[in-house]
Amino acid sequence: MVARQQIVPESRSILALGLPLIGAQLAQISMNFVDTVMAGNYHPDDLASVAIGSSFFMPLFTVVIGILMALSPIIAQLFGARNLNLVGKKVRQGFWLALILSVPGIVLLNNLDPVMGLMGFSPEVTTITSGYLFAISWGVPAAFCFMVLRFFNEALGATRPALYVTLIGLAFNILGNYTLIYGRFGFPELGAVGTGWATAIVFWVMFLVMLAYTLWKPAYRRFRLLDDIRLPERRHIGEILRIGTPIGISMGMETSMFAVVALMMGAMGTTIVAAHQIAINVASITFMIPLGLSMAITVRVGQLYGKQQLWQSRIAGFTGIGICTAIMCIAALIMILFPGHIAGIYTSDPDVITMAASLLIMAAIFQISDGLQVGGSGALRGLKDTRVPMFVNLTAYWIIGIPTGYTMGIIFGWGPAGLWAGLIAGLTVAAILHNIRFFRITKSFITGPPRKPVAAGTETESGAA
Repeated sequence: MVARQQIVPESRSILALGLPLIGAQLAQISMNFVDTVMAGNYHPDDLASVAIGSSFFMPLFTVVIGILMALSPIIAQLFGARNLNLVGKKVRQGFWLALILSVPGIVLLNNLDPVMGLMGFSPEVTTITSGYLFAISWGVPAAFCFMVLRFFNEALGATRPALYVTLIGLAFNILGNYTLIYGRFGFPELGAVGTGWATAIVFWVMFLVMLAYTLWKPAYRRFRLLDDIRLPERRHIGEILRIGTPIGISMGMETSMFAVVALMMGAMGTTIVAAHQIAINVASITFMIPLGLSMAITVRVGQLYGKQQLWQSRIAGFTGIGICTAIMCIAALIMILFPGHIAGIYTSDPDVITMAASLLIMAAIFQISDGLQVGGSGALRGLKDTRVPMFVNLTAYWIIGIPTGYTMGIIFGWGPAGLWAGLIAGLTVAAILHNIRFFRITKSFITGPPRKPVAAGTETESGAA
């Protein structure tokens, strides 16, 4: 009875935190959509260059975001425990880590010509792509530092700033693309390279706006975010890496599973590739909803855990997982009822619509698994439990998902349906194991003390970093 009485207010808390994050995620994916459409309307080579450049940039971006995402549960637990002295220190050390990770990222993005040569891209596309990556690399430090501030705000329960700043970024992205791709307002006509420069500018705008807001907000002055800045400290950066590296690897493995399936799909003909792209794009959009909620679950579970309200943190986790799953059930129902109508939004080709509609039916199946797995992983992050989930994702995506898809799609000749069966298998295994993990860890919260590996931040030192 007590648990039931807590579910409704807990649902409200999670939705209050999560709705702005959902909006922020949708705005973020809209930037990629805008880049693709505007570059595509300029020239096919520029569209290809943006697609190729994004395929190099996004895995790097995703992994680093995962690493820095550790700040969310770390700060949430410290804030919940009222250990405020360490909050500012974690943010400052997060900035150092963001800058440190920027260096290899910039070097990598500016030295991919040999890789593109080995992949057989034309010299024209390679040249444009290199220019695009060179331009976007100038925004990498700002992008990573923005994430530090975003996760700091979210950890304190302030999720609306991420939405507002991302919407500002989207507006600048549209204006920047129009100006630099097509050469408006006296600027040179740069094509896809202009998209890269526009994105770099957007990253800096978003960082500076978020920084200004964070420094202006009176309630944040107690954290002394930029006081007494010192050199990187191994202990604090080590904690972020220890918790965040598994998150980054986990996110990278999931992203790479979909990328590998897309590559295997590439040999099956343009109709199948187009249909696959439509179905994946739809699934990516719907995934933004539980992804935003999972970030809210992390914050809510982390804050309650930091307060030592252990039973409440368990309720929050399972409530959030339930909301994610319910929303994805609705998405699945829409895909099952209207697959042809959805595919028709993207194309008028009847063959592509037919194939995409069949894949959307399969996408509907893994919507539920996706909701369960992202909700469960968000709850585990709130407990700072990231290492075991990393191995779960390795098993689910690379030992089960990809081999299953290859076996059924290529060896057994089931084609795209077989490859998508691999996606369903991988996501389903991850969903089951993440939720079992959260259930087992939090079972002891009913009667016993916290147990490793989810110990809350117990540091009590004072002073500035």
